[in-house]
Amino acid sequence: MKAIKFHKTGGPEVIQYEDITLDAPGPGEVRLRHTAIGVNYLDTYYRSGAYPLPLPSGLGSEAAGVVEAVGEGVTTLKVGDRVAYGAGPIGSYSQARNMPANRLSKLPDTISDETAAAMMLKGMTVRYLLRETYKVKAGETILWHAVAGGVGLIAVQWAKYLGVRVIGTTSSPEKAALAKSMGCDEVINYTSENVAERVRELTDGKGVPVVYDGVGQATLNASLDSLSPFGLLVNFGSASGPVTGFDTGILAAKGSLYLTRPGLNTYVDSDEALQANVADLFDVVGSGDVRIEVNQTYPLADAVKAHQDLEGRKTTGSTILLP
Repeated sequence: MKAIKFHKTGGPEVIQYEDITLDAPGPGEVRLRHTAIGVNYLDTYYRSGAYPLPLPSGLGSEAAGVVEAVGEGVTTLKVGDRVAYGAGPIGSYSQARNMPANRLSKLPDTISDETAAAMMLKGMTVRYLLRETYKVKAGETILWHAVAGGVGLIAVQWAKYLGVRVIGTTSSPEKAALAKSMGCDEVINYTSENVAERVRELTDGKGVPVVYDGVGQATLNASLDSLSPFGLLVNFGSASGPVTGFDTGILAAKGSLYLTRPGLNTYVDSDEALQANVADLFDVVGSGDVRIEVNQTYPLADAVKAHQDLEGRKTTGSTILLP
């Protein structure tokens, strides 16, 4: 078997394509042969050391595949079942692996393996952000940064399905057009426009009740300045670097604002919460209300190139690796 490993933290060059041995699945586990593997910006945090892991380590938290063997005590899955996962454990950048059966979800016939691998972590993230961290309501206007990325494109469609007006930000006319094609109502090019000023113009000076920000430090001030009084900044990622040295007094000065830094694993910690999240995701994708854009595909052996393109902002939508 082949898998991606890294023995030291750093840039994409630390990624190694290695031979591995795979034991029989243990109690409660299944052996899963991957058919498609999702690539997420989160993976670069682990590889770079921003999120420390014991080394050497694998990479990746989401994939789709076929069950090839079943360990003792597993009754919910059988050999041949198509399944997917999006909340770890880390190690999806591999041809095959053993996985806890209770963290896998059976795929419906309406969703392909490639689509599943591209949507699980990102779609589960959107679900908790829109339905739990801040439960959006029909008629509201929200701001979503990096709207042409994998998470952003899913979020736009899901929010529109829920009756929400979406203002998005992105870095180029091409990415703006992509976001518009997915239903984004207004797109702000943050390289040439003042984001907060444009948000105020688009909301008659009121601002928005919630900003979803996966960028981090670079967009912090624009996010805060775009909020209405008592608004919530949801900082769910750190693509530009983590928010540091933050003075909480700013929240009071800018309108008694709220700031939260949520993470998926807390929201899907129990098996019941995980399957409830996934059920909603499968519903909106299976019905066609949310389309998953797989815009980049690489062989597993080219994971270095995939990370280079992702961090170089050369990608849109979702990216997958094929074993």
